[in-house]
Amino acid sequence: MNLVRLQRSLTLPNDINTIPQLNEFLDTFCEEAGITMETTISLNLALEEVVVNVMEYAYPKPEAGSVNIDARTDENCVTFVLTDSGIPFDPTTMKDVDTTKPLEERQIGGLGIFLTRNIMDAMSYERSNERNILTLRKNIYSKI
Repeated sequence: MNLVRLQRSLTLPNDINTIPQLNEFLDTFCEEAGITMETTISLNLALEEVVVNVMEYAYPKPEAGSVNIDARTDENCVTFVLTDSGIPFDPTTMKDVDTTKPLEERQIGGLGIFLTRNIMDAMSYERSNERNILTLRKNIYSKI
């Protein structure tokens, strides 16, 4: 099974009330690309975690900002490039959360990045032209 080649974009303001638009965008994109519902749910979870983090932390309150999501597929891979002009933040430098510790001993935060790393096959970050650029990639394997 090869994915349908697609490229779509969505820009959202830093307002978590717009997250349903992200979910709809991803559901439609994945359906058009031929991505299974199981994988779509995982991708939706990973992207929602990252986008909510941008909305909550990239822009000092009450500063308005936005996050852009570029989604594309090739034959067996889906790539998401998220860009924002908020505070510089490289999630790839964050240490993994120690999920073996009891909840009361864990540090607050970082679970969304941990989750995203475990869902996606690759995550890279760069800061260019005063913008955060986070690239997430997931290989989609056919079930033969």
